[in-house]
Amino acid sequence: MGIKSLAVFCGSKEGLDPLFTTHTAELGAIMAARGLTLVYGGGNVGLMGTIANAVLAGGGTAIGVIPQLLADRERSHKGLTQLEIVPDMHTRKRKMYELCDAAVILPGGYGTLDEFFEMITWNNLAIHDKTLFVLNTSDYYTHLLMHIRKMYEEGFLYEDPWEKIRVIASPGELESYL
Repeated sequence: MGIKSLAVFCGSKEGLDPLFTTHTAELGAIMAARGLTLVYGGGNVGLMGTIANAVLAGGGTAIGVIPQLLADRERSHKGLTQLEIVPDMHTRKRKMYELCDAAVILPGGYGTLDEFFEMITWNNLAIHDKTLFVLNTSDYYTHLLMHIRKMYEEGFLYEDPWEKIRVIASPGELESYL
């Protein structure tokens, strides 16, 4: 695949299951050890902060892309390799897509789902051709993935979504794709 940089989309909160934080930190350590650049939302809280801190602790490169609105709320990570402040959320997503070779979806909320579905949509429209990995920690995305399968089975998708979506249960499983 030739992956050198990964966009990581995840929650600005940690969630209730401690495994979410554990897996996020493990992913960051793997990325740093493999020399993969992290491209993420630039936050210092929740799983976003965890992934950045883990990459940086391992000597890796972490690039944050944060909209001015969130930077103004002092939620940006001050210790990153690079922090880009952009005008809005749309610019943030576009910039993150430009900087990454593939993306990993971790547990998160509405924003994470928005980013996940925009990446899938852009794949479908041939705007980009990037693989999406879904880290399905504690079956967090199982119901959503079942719904995506149903969308395909019911004829609403143009191509098999599993051509571009790889579901992994633990961060270590990502290694086989690198």
